[in-house]
Amino acid sequence: MPFQTPLAADVTLRELSKDDAAAIADAYLRNREHLAPWDPARPEEFYTEEWHKERLWAQVVENSTGRALYTVLESDGAIVGRLNLTDVVHGAFENGHLGYWLDGQFTGRGLMTRAIEALANHARDEVGLHRLQAATLPHNEASQAVLTRAGFERIGFAPAYLKIAGKWQDHVMFQRILHD
Repeated sequence: MPFQTPLAADVTLRELSKDDAAAIADAYLRNREHLAPWDPARPEEFYTEEWHKERLWAQVVENSTGRALYTVLESDGAIVGRLNLTDVVHGAFENGHLGYWLDGQFTGRGLMTRAIEALANHARDEVGLHRLQAATLPHNEASQAVLTRAGFERIGFAPAYLKIAGKWQDHVMFQRILHD
């Protein structure tokens, strides 16, 4: 059964579907300015249904193989955020990376904190992971607060870690150990 959990009366966290391309394109277009400082530079076609339709199938396949868990936050049929567990490694590491964003109209409600907590529990109980990691830009205090509320701890600093908004930028590194 696909992963799904309610976060609030009007918002559900659920596994990505192959039919989400139009809603995802709409969400990115609606939040283009809101996400620009935190995202990689995007080509113009990124904001189209066609672009997402061509790439969505790969994420759905990764979900089915257990290499990732791509999810969306949905409200009344609209995508209002993404929360992705990627780079899942089993064996001695049992680790995955988190990436996320939330629609500008839905911030400040604790939704992403609840979504991360739900995904962390799923990663521990169903996927068998021991550790999750995430990274934020040093000046993204809101994202750091979300991670801290969701039980993550700061573990380091990575210079020129990701190319965000067109330039290589430093990141603060976080982790959450899922088992005692």
